Amino acid sequence: MLDERYIDDVFTAFSKKLEEIGSPLPSVSLIAEEDKDPYKVLVSTLISLRTKDEVTAEASRRLFAIAPDINTLSSLDPETIAETIKPAGFYKRKGIQLRVIAEIIINDYNGIVPDDMEELLALPGVGMKTASLVLNLGYGVDAICVDCHVHQIVNRLGWVCTKTPEETERKLREILPRRFWIPINDLFVRYGQKVCKPVSPFCSQCPEKEACPKTGVTRMR
Repeated sequence: MLDERYIDDVFTAFSKKLEEIGSPLPSVSLIAEEDKDPYKVLVSTLISLRTKDEVTAEASRRLFAIAPDINTLSSLDPETIAETIKPAGFYKRKGIQLRVIAEIIINDYNGIVPDDMEELLALPGVGMKTASLVLNLGYGVDAICVDCHVHQIVNRLGWVCTKTPEETERKLREILPRRFWIPINDLFVRYGQKVCKPVSPFCSQCPEKEACPKTGVTRMR
């Protein structure tokens, strides 16, 4: 198990650095903060896949304006959904998926987004990241959401030695104190976008530059 005081120090240092350079919360988190609606977390997270954050925010709000709940979403045809969320990545495919998901949730779950990991993962197009964010931000359930940024940063820090985000998620469940499970995604995603970039990270700006082993980093700034 990682030492809690050490993790606190890292989280605090990363947060302060993001405040200095200016880094807003990801769009899905901002949407979740408004009313903690699992439906909106699920839909906006699906829209966010392979999509820039600013596009996600605008596309999600356009869709929620015409489909504020799961029942309304199920009444829309896939083409309307797709055109509404355009230019989100793979918007046509997502239009179909969102319509199918809405129908499944209405028919199988009485219109309530599941709060169970396995049931969420059974929905078309829903992976570990999406399911974890629904549990985290929609239901306040402790779950670790690992995307490419979280996976890369915890490996660079030497917390884990893993090959895939799925493997990282399993390992973090073993070693990361539970109170850090929910906040790690928001913090590390923003830190990966601004400082610990996938290619040539700004190690010179990182408050952990002396302690970090920089595992896998071949070029830095």
